[in-house]
Amino acid sequence: MLLVYENKNTGLSSEWKEPVHVPPHLHEAIEVVYVTDGEVELGVGPALFHMDEGDFAIIFPNVIHHYQVFGQKKNKVIYLYLDPKLFPSYYKELQNYSPENPVVKKRKVHPDVVNAIKYLAEITDGNPMLIKAYAQMILAHVFTTMPLINKSAVGRDDLIYNAVEYVAKNFRENISLEKMAYELCVSKYVLSRMFAKTFHCNFSKYVNGVRLNYAVAELENTMDSITNICLDCGFESQRTFNRVFKDRYKITPREYRKRMEHDK
Repeated sequence: MLLVYENKNTGLSSEWKEPVHVPPHLHEAIEVVYVTDGEVELGVGPALFHMDEGDFAIIFPNVIHHYQVFGQKKNKVIYLYLDPKLFPSYYKELQNYSPENPVVKKRKVHPDVVNAIKYLAEITDGNPMLIKAYAQMILAHVFTTMPLINKSAVGRDDLIYNAVEYVAKNFRENISLEKMAYELCVSKYVLSRMFAKTFHCNFSKYVNGVRLNYAVAELENTMDSITNICLDCGFESQRTFNRVFKDRYKITPREYRKRMEHDK
């Protein structure tokens, strides 16, 4: 999973699952992380933070981050994705700043934060006012206890960061390795080697992966037509979209939507 987009109806999306290796990525949502079992490594910018059971972390919008799992323990993590528009009073801070250390260890995590995370993770069709209230409770503790730094200090000079940010902002357009290299003022061969070494794939496959994540969110959270979703996430044709989608998920977009509707 490279990108995550919030549920358009409530501003909230949640997952409670076993963590896996996730390459560097960023997105518009606020990401809340709570380890319920085992451990996980959270990378933010160039730094890596170890998280144990009971630890809490938050990643502000458009901050590059990744996950690694090293141990053989039974690991389980709650991920919440919150639309920044839920917090109009804090919107400027969320866009311009980031926690200096995104992780709060278990002994310092306030019980209200834990209760709010578990409530938001378990609801299926909650009251929007309650969702906003619990989400604001989490953010209030973050602003109270976590020192913030300007986002410009979080890996902004790093090529990986700049490449991920560029794709995240432009994947819905017709982008190419050559155009990206020109705009980032770097050789396309350097970029190509970076994608192969960091993401273990070429530029085209990485971009299609980002587009597919966006498409899946649209299939799950909207009733837009398959054709509109295909064009909206940057694929040149529905034929290409269907082929790339089936290569990854082993079923067509239409079959995927039907399966999601059946599971609800």
